[in-house]
Amino acid sequence: MRNSITVRRKKLKLSQAEIAELAKVTRQTINAIENDKYDPSLTLAFKLAEVLNTTVDTLFDYETKEASK
Repeated sequence: MRNSITVRRKKLKLSQAEIAELAKVTRQTINAIENDKYDPSLTLAFKLAEVLNTTVDTLFDYETKEASK
């Protein structure tokens, strides 16, 4: 699942550590999500959207395997 966390975070001039603190996760978790190495839980996705002042559907782009071919 692709996401626009990095773009939103930089637009708001926040570091990964700041986002992590606000979302109550580790900086490593934010890094893994930004680098498409970890898909967050639904609860965390909503929290990140709230922290980044956007919506989940704007922040995350679900792409099926068939659509990516």
